[in-house]
This record gives sequence, structure tokens and C-alpha cells, in this order.
Amino acid sequence: MKNFVTSLRISARRFAFLAAAGLALAPVPSHAAAKIQHLISPGGIEAWFVQDATVPLIAMEYAFGGGATQDPADKPGVGNMVASLLDEGSGDLDSKAFHERLDRRAIELNFSSTRDYFRGSLRMLKDNRDEAFDLLRMALTSARFDSADVERIRAQVVSGLRRDTSSPSALASRKFLQVTFGDHPYSRQASGTLDSVAKIDTDDMKDYVRRVLAKDTLRISVVGDVDPATLGQLLDQTFGGLPAKAKLTPVAEVEAARPPQRAFIPLDVPQTVVTFGGPGIKRNDPDFMAGYVVNHILGGGGLSSRLYREVREKRGLAYSVNESLLWMDRSAIFVGNTGTRADRAGETVDAIEKEIRGIAEEGPTQQELDEAKSYLKGSQMLALDSSSKLASALLQYQLDKLPIDYIEKRNAIVDAVTLDDAKKAARRLWGQGLLTVIVGRAPQAAVQPAAATAPKAN
Repeated sequence: MKNFVTSLRISARRFAFLAAAGLALAPVPSHAAAKIQHLISPGGIEAWFVQDATVPLIAMEYAFGGGATQDPADKPGVGNMVASLLDEGSGDLDSKAFHERLDRRAIELNFSSTRDYFRGSLRMLKDNRDEAFDLLRMALTSARFDSADVERIRAQVVSGLRRDTSSPSALASRKFLQVTFGDHPYSRQASGTLDSVAKIDTDDMKDYVRRVLAKDTLRISVVGDVDPATLGQLLDQTFGGLPAKAKLTPVAEVEAARPPQRAFIPLDVPQTVVTFGGPGIKRNDPDFMAGYVVNHILGGGGLSSRLYREVREKRGLAYSVNESLLWMDRSAIFVGNTGTRADRAGETVDAIEKEIRGIAEEGPTQQELDEAKSYLKGSQMLALDSSSKLASALLQYQLDKLPIDYIEKRNAIVDAVTLDDAKKAARRLWGQGLLTVIVGRAPQAAVQPAAATAPKAN
């Protein structure tokens, strides 16, 4: 978690990066039809790679298996602290010297800890590639974790967690994960808690690095102006010194809690927040694409979605409402969010549940299905219109265990979804009702589920 000053530093570096490349106002070429290579370095480091000399830039995305699930059970937030500190000095460079080198060459270097992965990104001008990759090597293999930097980052994380204690959206998210996943690691926030972050020490972070950052779980994608031989050498120099095998704590498969269930957190705020969701469809499930398409119809299509039309346009209950599918390595859910006036929270939840029941029972219309498929096929080109976007997509495809030619096949897979497929997926996703969390000054009617939808006692 970066503070405001660090965010300004990153923004300034990005502007310098674009300006140095002469790209601040340049059109971005389309990469969707680019040839994707499966590159194996001399040292055995694998990557999906697109060579593109359109502009003198290189973008790399990479991930190690593990992420927040590898935080000690009593110390959630370790991975997040590591991600915040890897670029705060390494080797003989303290934090100031390390960032000066990044800034001088307009190199973008970022890390994050997600549920299942410890992720990173690197962007640079072609002429600065050697220094950029070397700084990444140093960050991964010889991070300093100086006490002054650790305490500064800890203070930033704690400040954010304190803000979350009065944020209805943050409280709703945390409660939703607890209701959904119980005591599974997925129920924990990657940023940790006020108690856990206070206890994290340097040994915890060094142990995390030793266990998680290893070559056997590493996945890499690279897009840009570099030839395969040079890239292979850079990958070996950067990642070759990491341990061969990670020492990960096993993570069990988990199914989301069965709806309907409802929870209420009282909070004296002007707007009541509603988070809703339930069990989803995993990425490798044969029904996934049908679920993805029908989810676009219900809540993922922005202004055109059923939820938006019903909740915002027809009833004026909320400014916005959205819903999406989330898939992890060990589970999958759908989750949505909206905000409304306290005195209309009950009506808002009722409207959402009505739309959920309707699409679960009847499915979409043929026209809705055709329009959703047309949008999802056309939007792919816009989603892959830069080196960074393509690199990010290629990494995600690897993490999802999709084939290297998935980009070429995707539209045909979308086209193959039939109305019967969509109806089946809708019943599967929304036929049981909702897990709902309400945070705010909600009236009692919005807090208690109706008798017909109340969860059965165990």
C-alpha cells in the first residue's frame, strides 16, 4: 500500500516514462492479433512473449503462486507488506537511492499480493532494459527491509486499515468474505488487520520471500521491443537466482456458503452500502463462458445491464449497481455492490433479489444473449490495445491454465454459447438466492430476510 507521496512519485514516473518515449499523445497500436511465442530461456525460465517494435517499450507482468493465502494464519498482511517494501531498497541501495535510479530512467516497478498470487509488473524504455531488469533482480533477491522503511510502510498500512473501520464499503467487503468463506484463507483481507500488521516483523517478511518467490510457480508474460535471445538472457539474469521450488502451505478447495443469508453492520453514515453475492463458476468449468455471458446481461454490462435498468433507471434507488464473477484457484463467487439511502435499503435489496430470481427462473432473452455476445467479442480488441494490457491478459491466461492461442479462440467460444447454455448457467448462479451484507443506518425491514428466504437452521 503506497501513501499519497509514493502515489505521486509513481504518477510522475509514469508521465516521464511516456514523455521520454514520445508517447504522451501517440496513438496506441492494437496487439490483439499479435503472434504469441512460448519462450524458454537458456536457463529454463518460461514466458509468453510478443515481440513488437512499434514503439521502443517493454512491458512485463509476472506472478508467483501463493499470494495472501501464504500469510501466517495469525498474521494476515505479510505478503502485502513484502509487496510494499521490495522496492524500498535492496543490495547496497537504500530506499532513496533505489527510487532515484527508477526515476532517472523512468522505470515503472510495482508489486502486489492478491489472494492466490504474488504479482509484479515492470515497464521501461528499450534503452533502459538492462538497468530495469537488474533493479527487479535486486528487489526480488536482496531486499533490505530496513527498519525505518518497515515502520514507515507499516504506518501507511495501519492508516489505511483505520480508515477502513469507518468505511461502509470496506466493512461490507470484509464481512461478505467472512460469511462466504468462513475460516478459509480466502476470508482474510490481503492487507491484514490492525492487530496482525502491528505484529509483523522483518523475519516474517524474509520467511515469506524465501517460501513464495521461487521458479517453479513463476509465470511471465512480456510484450515489447526486444528480441527472443536478449529476453532469454534478461530472464535468466533476473529470475535465475531464485530458489528452484517454493515451500507453499497447501490451500484447500472451498465452496462459498449457501444462500440465502443476510448480515447487517450498523454504521452511522449517510449512505447505506449493500454487498451481495453467492457461489460462482470456476474458470475451468465447462459452464464458465455461458456464466460469463449471462452475468454480463444481469450486472456486468454497465448501463445496459438488467440490474442497472431496474435499480437505477426505473426505480431511482441507487446511482450505480454492478455485479461480476470472481474466480480463484480454489473457489469461485459472484459479487455485486450498490449504495442507497438508508430508508430505501429494503426496497433496493428487494429489487435486486427480484431481478436475480427472474433471470434464474427464465434466463435471458435471445436478443439479450445476442447483444451480450456481440459486445463481449468486440470489446476484446479495446481490452488489448496496449503492451501493458496485453501482457496483463497473457499472464492471466497462464494463471487460468488457458492455451497460448486462447485469444484467437475466444470469440468462437463466446459465439458457441446457446440460449439453453445461458439459462442453465443463470439457474446455477442465482437459483439459490443471495448472500447479502448491509452496512449503514438500514431500517429493520432491510436487515431481516423475509420468512420465505430465511436460511434454515443447522
